[in-house]
Amino acid sequence: MGRKTNTDRSGRRKGGRRGSEQRSHRPKPKPDFTIDALDYRNVNLLRQFVTDAGRILPRKYTGLPAHFQRQMTRSVKRARQMLLMK
Repeated sequence: MGRKTNTDRSGRRKGGRRGSEQRSHRPKPKPDFTIDALDYRNVNLLRQFVTDAGRILPRKYTGLPAHFQRQMTRSVKRARQMLLMK
């Protein structure tokens, strides 16, 4: 005898949201500086993207575009090397 399967699955989604609610996207903050301002010497700006423990915040929390995030990471690491930041 074969396996019993539930063939009455019309309208069910696995792990989906109930009803017809759509999740709205959170608006991303627009950076109010240029990519040229993300320099290792601009320590006051770079401190906004680093925790008190010195860890670099991810894009999820900074809301920066990818190329800004990469430049910011490079600048923070360079500022650490030159002992401008900890």
